[in-house]
Amino acid sequence: MIIQYLYQNTGINLDGEQQSKLDAYCDFLLEENEKYNLTAITEREAVWEKHFADSILGSVLTPQNATVCDVGCGAGFPSLPLKIARPDLSVTLVDSLQKRVDFCRALCNRMRIAAEFFHARAEDFSKTHRELFDVAVARAVAPLPVLLEYTAQVVKLGGSVLAYKTDISETLSAQNACATLGLVFAESKSFTLPDGSRRCILRYEKTSHTPLKYPRGQNKPRKAPL
Repeated sequence: MIIQYLYQNTGINLDGEQQSKLDAYCDFLLEENEKYNLTAITEREAVWEKHFADSILGSVLTPQNATVCDVGCGAGFPSLPLKIARPDLSVTLVDSLQKRVDFCRALCNRMRIAAEFFHARAEDFSKTHRELFDVAVARAVAPLPVLLEYTAQVVKLGGSVLAYKTDISETLSAQNACATLGLVFAESKSFTLPDGSRRCILRYEKTSHTPLKYPRGQNKPRKAPL
């Protein structure tokens, strides 16, 4: 069912090897989750729907051969399911928690998935990786202005930030952040997941350089959103 859903919504027809990798991903996630509390979703079908299918939907807004930075990657979502479904992509995963980075690295080593990993806070990573990526993705549960501040700096001019949200209404709250960070709302794609839950992926294009002081440190993006 999920395979057909993805084909209908993204045009991606996962082959046997890709399906096997996602199955192995699910196994390893559920096994390690007992030790490290990586996800609240612990049923296999739900992992496929709410983590894998959800992540891969971003493919429709991701150019061929793009360099992708996953800021706040957690257990690898959305970048690693995207990489499995789209081997043409080059992915870099960043997270402030060592256990998440270690999990993603171990997973990729097991499945021979090429990726880069950084244990760093977004504001520190951005200083050394300014405007290096075609696409930045963010799937964390945080207000849209916060996600945009943490991702804008690493994206090239003309590149995109993809924010995974539940509906388009949050764009109104991000107008000031966009003006400040050099971003323009470009488009959105809305989906209904197989379980009936809604997903909206918002694409922001970077049209001017993000000021060097962003993202701010000391958790200021959350304490005082743009």
